[in-house]
Amino acid sequence: MSYKYIISGGGTGGHIFPALSIANALKEKQPDAQILFVGALGRMEMERVPAAGYAIEGLPVSGFDRKNMLKNIKVLFNLIKSLLKARKIIRTFQPDIAIGVGGYASAPTLRVASAFGIPTLIQEQNSYAGVTNKLLAKNATKICVAYQGMDRFFPKEKIMLTGNPVRQDLFQVAPKAKEAYNFFGFDEKKKTLLVVGGSLGARTINQSIINQLQKIAGADIQVIWQTGKFYIEEAKLATKDVESKSIIVTDFVSRMDYAYSIADLVVSRAGASSISELCLLAKPVILVPSPNVAEDHQTQNALALVNKQAALMIRDVDAKEKLVDATLALIHDETQLKTMSANILQLAETNSAQRIADEIIRIVSQHK
Repeated sequence: MSYKYIISGGGTGGHIFPALSIANALKEKQPDAQILFVGALGRMEMERVPAAGYAIEGLPVSGFDRKNMLKNIKVLFNLIKSLLKARKIIRTFQPDIAIGVGGYASAPTLRVASAFGIPTLIQEQNSYAGVTNKLLAKNATKICVAYQGMDRFFPKEKIMLTGNPVRQDLFQVAPKAKEAYNFFGFDEKKKTLLVVGGSLGARTINQSIINQLQKIAGADIQVIWQTGKFYIEEAKLATKDVESKSIIVTDFVSRMDYAYSIADLVVSRAGASSISELCLLAKPVILVPSPNVAEDHQTQNALALVNKQAALMIRDVDAKEKLVDATLALIHDETQLKTMSANILQLAETNSAQRIADEIIRIVSQHK
């Protein structure tokens, strides 16, 4: 008898990668399992999930607009439509459990599942729980978390510390792999900086690099700079006049496994998935938390590392002034890099997707 699983959520790579990792782990353990994703129409998951080989249904759901309250009339109307559509999806598919990974679609899907008496599991990626997950926690069977101390948001007896599932392909390449240097055309003897701003890019990080390009070009380091699709033209224009073969500018790094392999230091936003990857790969990092996220959760994520001397943090408002100088000072400080690498590895949670999948299967078999 095959089990049926609904996995709901998305919006960014930070939600989609863990969701796909959980789906893959379930398929590994139960090859005949039926898995249906439920996402938000117009968001990244509607493309990424089918590309990974899974079916997806879309809900017309979106987030509340905190600046323009009038726009929320449409948001509320779409929420009602989403609840009705989620009801239809669950009635038709009849899942054994609904799994929420965060993002707009998870709220109506898990709410309807609970109303039908279907067990639900929440995967909370951040160190500061979002409003949606806090509301869903009341009826959740289990809450899988990535950080200690989450009982300040959720009932203690429902919490399971699993870490965040990450992209497994990142671990297939050895650190400092020769083929990784060759892929980028880089020198094995030089320090390598990796700059990433999340799946959509980060304006502040990109602006900080652009403002100090000459300083970076003269620093005897090599740089892989992922701008995100919205900022690539501006970045290419800025590097046009810079005399350097050691700066690669791209909107998307196709071989992130190679980029991580050779990176001596990473500059990154503080999204939960990125942090989980950096912990498992033991990468020294300077985090620039995005201020444009709910409950400022990226700052909380970053502080969880900073408080363990496992990362440096530079606030978004200070980045243009301080980021490049801090980066160039740290990348040549061998002692500090080694200390940060050792400390961040201490925070890594391994086999997260497998552990979450095991818990999902346990809940379903118990419920049946």
